[in-house]
Amino acid sequence: MSIDNEEYQAINCDDYDNLELSCQRQLHLHVQLRNGEIFEGKANGLILRKKVEYLLVESNEETRELRLDHIVSFSNPEIGTIVIEHSSS
Repeated sequence: MSIDNEEYQAINCDDYDNLELSCQRQLHLHVQLRNGEIFEGKANGLILRKKVEYLLVESNEETRELRLDHIVSFSNPEIGTIVIEHSSS
């Protein structure tokens, strides 16, 4: 099954709150994805589409949508490094 078609796994509430705070402050995040990709950019918002949540990250005037359950960790000097935990619901 393709990684994009797998069932969405909600992330831990504290981790979600930290992402929300990052978006409010428009922090520059260093994001590591499950596939090994590293992405850096400004946290712009969180959206929900078809029961899947995404982090909007702007980099080089392009906005990427990163599935929250594909994020391993994100970091910024202001908040440190946060490793995403998936809620076991």
